[in-house]
Amino acid sequence: MTLDLIGAVIGLIYIWQEYKASPWLWITGVIMPVVYMFVYLEAGLYADFGMQVYYTGAAVYGLLVWKFGRKKGQTAGEDMPITRVRRSVLLPSLLFFLIAWAIVWLVLVSYTNSTVPVADAFGNALSFVGLWWLARKYVEQWLIWVVVDAELALLYVYKGIPFTAVLYGIYVPMAVVGYLKWRRMMKRPNQQKN
Repeated sequence: MTLDLIGAVIGLIYIWQEYKASPWLWITGVIMPVVYMFVYLEAGLYADFGMQVYYTGAAVYGLLVWKFGRKKGQTAGEDMPITRVRRSVLLPSLLFFLIAWAIVWLVLVSYTNSTVPVADAFGNALSFVGLWWLARKYVEQWLIWVVVDAELALLYVYKGIPFTAVLYGIYVPMAVVGYLKWRRMMKRPNQQKN
């Protein structure tokens, strides 16, 4: 229960940093998964446990992309701009999500005693796409998080992880607000963090 509370507090810091489009979110994104590895393992949420390993690597990737990545029209020395997801990315993202969902579900059914393999696999597979879109600073990443956060909040209530369930419940409206903020930021010429 203590780690659940600590993880929830770190998660609130993380979502605030993401809302502000702060590169510090990636540092927090390395710390938070370490805490949640233990929370999810104890709750028998094995896909969520495995996802924390991915989150740690994705945080390192995101930090590098935000620091060194470039987008079309970006000038040297300028922060990577927030943009809309390209149409050419949509179908591959959907296919990746469906394949990842099936693979994670199959692993959970075959190799664990998970009591919620479909739901556990769903949130994790969609999170793969959400994190990749976040690393690329696509404004629509927030819409993915609305779905993921709502589904996982319900799953965590069911699995008896109350603080994390509340955290993910808070994430849902924060994702809507974040989407609106990033849309406004995207329209600014230099997209400074506010």
